[in-house]
Amino acid sequence: MAEVDEKTLGARVREARERAGLKQGELAQLVGLERTAVNKIECGVRKVSALELSDIAASLGVSMASFFAEPIPALVSHRSGQGLDTADSKIDRLLANIAADVEFVNGLAPDELALPDDGLAPSPPPRTPSDADALAIAARTMLGLSDAEPIHDLVGKAATIGLLVFSIDLGVDTADAGTILLRRGGVALVNSHNEVGRRRLAAAHELGHYLIADEYTVDWRVADRQSGDLEPRLDRFARSLLLPERGVRAAWAECETRELREAAVLLASRFRVDMATLARRLEELDLLDGEGAALVRGVVTTRADIVELGLIVAADLEGTSLPVSYQKAVLCATRDERISQERTLELLHGTFTESDLPARRVRREDEIWKFVS
Repeated sequence: MAEVDEKTLGARVREARERAGLKQGELAQLVGLERTAVNKIECGVRKVSALELSDIAASLGVSMASFFAEPIPALVSHRSGQGLDTADSKIDRLLANIAADVEFVNGLAPDELALPDDGLAPSPPPRTPSDADALAIAARTMLGLSDAEPIHDLVGKAATIGLLVFSIDLGVDTADAGTILLRRGGVALVNSHNEVGRRRLAAAHELGHYLIADEYTVDWRVADRQSGDLEPRLDRFARSLLLPERGVRAAWAECETRELREAAVLLASRFRVDMATLARRLEELDLLDGEGAALVRGVVTTRADIVELGLIVAADLEGTSLPVSYQKAVLCATRDERISQERTLELLHGTFTESDLPARRVRREDEIWKFVS
């Protein structure tokens, strides 16, 4: 962690407290200090111990390391636009913490994380449905996909161009997803409380934000918006990315002898989308009229469908999930003894237990002399 003076550290504590929507007295009560002590810490006139700072970080829902790291430019820009009197939402706090974790891990194991050195050249924001479709075609080329195949490993494909997609259950009636650009690459967070099709649609939408280099975005109700300009176009991009025209037309033709419900179940499974997304896309491609699309929206895939039609049940972005490249980078830093096992478990967000981690290297007794001058 970088060296910071008391004044800078105090200012970062104050900002984190205000972002959490707490008053000095409320924070003081949470960490067992006098309000005047918190005030002096924030003003930089009182030193704070490591244990006190750890308690402060835990109470504010941030990592202790965030007080010492240089803030991410996109996050600074976003917060400057909001103003310090605006409390962060749950997804804002989580995005900021995950972004800080990725930046930290990238400093320890950049080869495993494999974020792009120079970044992608930003694509122009789509202004029309045709622009959105063209951006989806370009994205498929970047991801190494044909213009017809389904995207089965959306998280892995996104990581190849520098977007690391995480998922956490944020609960009902909260944001679908959010994205923040890093110094290299970017991070997206998807709400895993939603059904798998909606999660994948949200991840594809965030990939659109990444490709046009939006610094910081939080998206609520992806695909439910009818007004505005950019967001509906990125919804169209996401549908076009997950349901490429050539692939959908070919699959639809294969199902022409089946009843509509069965055809919808097969296509939704093949391309791993929800029925609302499939219905909208079929309507966009003039494969269904409004009445047919409404029928598709009402279809529910049953266990009988899964068995009788031999469907593959995917669990993309389920629960708390982390990109494989990020997990590898964290484990590499652990093997190299650059971080403790406790810090490793924190960075892996509860997806590993201590028994899952690489065994600690057994040291020889004479190795102690390496640390004695």
